[in-house]
Amino acid sequence: MTQTPLIQLENVTRAYVMGARTLYALRKVSLDIRASEFVAIVGPSGSGKSTLLNLISGIDKPDTGRARVGDVEISALGENALAQWRGATIGIVFQFFQLLPTLNALENVMLPMELRNAFPTERARRALAALERVGLLDRATQLPSELSGGEQQRVAIARALVNDPPILLADEPTGNLDTETSEHVVRLLSELNRTGKTIVLVTHEHALARAASRIVQVRDGRIVEEK
Repeated sequence: MTQTPLIQLENVTRAYVMGARTLYALRKVSLDIRASEFVAIVGPSGSGKSTLLNLISGIDKPDTGRARVGDVEISALGENALAQWRGATIGIVFQFFQLLPTLNALENVMLPMELRNAFPTERARRALAALERVGLLDRATQLPSELSGGEQQRVAIARALVNDPPILLADEPTGNLDTETSEHVVRLLSELNRTGKTIVLVTHEHALARAASRIVQVRDGRIVEEK
């Protein structure tokens, strides 16, 4: 029996109007991702990679077509329902970490739980467990400015994991890291995938994409190759 995809993009198009011009980020793209897959989306800058990720997370909505995750058509959700759904379902890791500079590592990791009505002691317990998972328990009280780039990215991964979402999206998570640190981050993503997390990684680095079980190549808003 064929497994129903966890993530389904069906004929999605996303365009942006720039004055008199219409720029197409995606053109009638369809993509299925199964639960527990590790998929890398690769392509040059401006190819539509990040837009694909934004449609999966509900940060953006398609102009035409449908975006579904599980049995939820996220492209049809209102903002409040979408925020609740995203908090429970999706963890997102960004290229520039997006840590709050005045909060320490533990406090940054606790932030996504503010919408989940957990007691402060429970939030701290889960945040410490997430930091331990990424090997940074001993850096919990450090501010972002006191951490290396690789450590900041691991804090960002811990923050994405703290609500235990089934899906982790990573948008160029190694873009500001050196080669050795980048490889460490990708190894961490692979380890998380082996525990059952569905990972979708956007990168322009083909060497890093080889850690994934499937590579989807995007160019000019279209999927041009899958392997």
